[in-house]
Amino acid sequence: MVDDRKLKILRVIIDDFIRTAQPVGSRTLAKKYGLGISSATIRNEMADLEELGFLLQPHTSAGRVPSEEGYRLYVDSLMQDYDLDIKQQDLIRKLLLHRVIEIDDVIHQAAKIMADMTGLVSLISLPQFKKSKLENMKLIKISDSKVMLILVSSSGIVKNLTLAMSDIQQRVLDMISDTLLSKLHGTPIEDITPKAIHNIKQELPEYADLIEYLVPLLRDTLREIDDVDVQVEGINNIFNYVEYQEVAKVKDVYEKLTSKDFLSKVINTRPMNSEVSIGIGKNNSLPEMPECSIVSSFYNFNGKQAGSLCFIGPTRMDYSLTVSVMGYIKETLEGIFSGIYL
Repeated sequence: MVDDRKLKILRVIIDDFIRTAQPVGSRTLAKKYGLGISSATIRNEMADLEELGFLLQPHTSAGRVPSEEGYRLYVDSLMQDYDLDIKQQDLIRKLLLHRVIEIDDVIHQAAKIMADMTGLVSLISLPQFKKSKLENMKLIKISDSKVMLILVSSSGIVKNLTLAMSDIQQRVLDMISDTLLSKLHGTPIEDITPKAIHNIKQELPEYADLIEYLVPLLRDTLREIDDVDVQVEGINNIFNYVEYQEVAKVKDVYEKLTSKDFLSKVINTRPMNSEVSIGIGKNNSLPEMPECSIVSSFYNFNGKQAGSLCFIGPTRMDYSLTVSVMGYIKETLEGIFSGIYL
C-alpha cells in the first residue's frame, strides 16, 4: 500500500516531469509546490517510491523521473481531470462543422484538431466501407474504354473505381446501375456477392452478357477496397519532444508513422471493450514502439462502433489533456454523424 503523502508526491513529480522533461529533486518539490514538509522528508519518500518501482533515478546525483509503473498508477488513480473550457469546445465544433460536407473531410479535420490541441500524433480510422450499407451507386462512362463505378455508403464514404469497359452507351450504364441499386440499396456492402449481382441479370435479359461481364469486375474491385482507411496528423509533433532528438530514433519513428501497415496495426490493436485505453511504454501493445504511450478509443456511427481514435506520444505526454480532447472529439463526431449538429 502507498500512503496518501507518497501518492501526492508522486503526482506532483509526474506533473512536473510532464511539463519540464527534467528529473525532479526534493529541493525543487519543496520550493515549487509548498507540500508542507521538509526536503529531507520528501527525499525519504522519493527513495521509498523508487524502491516500490514508481520512480527511477537516471544518475546518482540527479533527481527522479517516473517509471512506467509510476505512470500507470498516475493514469489510473492520481491524474486530475482536464475540462475543456467553452471556447475550446466551441472551436472544436466550429472547425468540424465547417468541413461537414463529406465524412472524409470531417475525419481529416478531427485528426488535425486532436494533433494541434495536444502536440501529439493523432490517428482516426474512417468507418469501414465494407461494414456500411449501399446508399447509392452510379456507372459513368469516362472514355471509350473506361467506366467509373461510384459507390456511396450509408456512412457517407464515397469510393470511385475504374473499370475497363468499351463500346457501351451511357443510357445502358444508367439502366444497369439503376437496376442494381433498386435491388441492392440498403444491403451491407460486404454482402454484395457475385451471386447477388448475377441473379439481377434476370431483370435485364437483353444485357445479360454485359452484367455477366460486370460480375467478376465488381467482385475484384470490392475485394480491393481497403478495410481500414486511417487519417494521421501531427507526425512532426513528436520530434518536438526531447525524447526524440537522436537522428537514428527520429528516422525509425518517422518510418513507422508513415507506414500504412503500421498505422493500420496501431488503430486495430486497442481493446474493443474499453471506453478509453491507455497503453504505457512496453505495455502499449506495440513492441515496435516501446518508448511511446498510446491512448485510444472508438466512436459510433448509427449506433454501432464504426472507427477508432488514437494518440501516439512519449510516456511523458499530458494524459489528462489527451483523454479530455479525445472524449470531446468522440462526442462531437458522434453528434455530427447522428445529425445533432447539422
